[in-house]
Amino acid sequence: MDIVLASTSKYRRELLERLGLKFRCLAPAVDETQYQQQGLDPATVASLLAIAKAESLIGLAPDAAIIGSDQVVDLDGELLGKPGSPEGAIAQLQKMAGREHRLITAVAVWHEYRTRLHIEITKLQMRRLFRHEIERYVAFDNPVDCAGSYKIESQGIALFERIETQDHTAIIGLPLLETIAMLRNCGLQIP
Repeated sequence: MDIVLASTSKYRRELLERLGLKFRCLAPAVDETQYQQQGLDPATVASLLAIAKAESLIGLAPDAAIIGSDQVVDLDGELLGKPGSPEGAIAQLQKMAGREHRLITAVAVWHEYRTRLHIEITKLQMRRLFRHEIERYVAFDNPVDCAGSYKIESQGIALFERIETQDHTAIIGLPLLETIAMLRNCGLQIP
C-alpha cells in the first residue's frame, strides 16, 4: 500500500518511521493561517487542518493512504500554535508557566474516498518558571517549530509537573496508537 505523510515535520516523520513502514512525505497544500484566524475553537482548528492536509494531496496520490496531522495548544480557549522565533517561544512559555493547558493533536487518514479522524487531547500542567529558566530552556531546545514552545522528548519535560495522556506520541505530533488503528482499518498489516 502506498502511504503518504502529508507533512514536512521531522517529528512526525520520525514517529511514523518507528513502525517500519515504507512511506513518503509530501508537503500539504494548506494555508494554516486561514483556519487559525477564523475564531474557531482549538479542537475544531486542529481537526479541520488535519483533514485539509490529508485531502490536499489526493490529486498527487489518489491510491494512497494519506496521513494528515495538526497540533495546537488550548490555553483556556486561546489557540497557541508554533511560536516561529525564540522571542515568540519565550512569550508563550511565560504565558503558560504555572498553568494547565490542553495539547490537541488531530490525525486524519484519507483512503479510498473516506477520511477517518481522531483527536487526542493531552492535559499538561506546567510548573512555575522564572524568565531566566525559560530563556535557558529556549536556548537549549530551540522549540520555535513546536506548538506550545516545548519539546517534551528533550529537555522540555523539565517544564512540567503533571501530564495526562492516553498516547504519549501525540505530544510529539502524531498519535501512533490511533494512526496504527486507522491504517489497519485501511487494510495495512502492522506489524
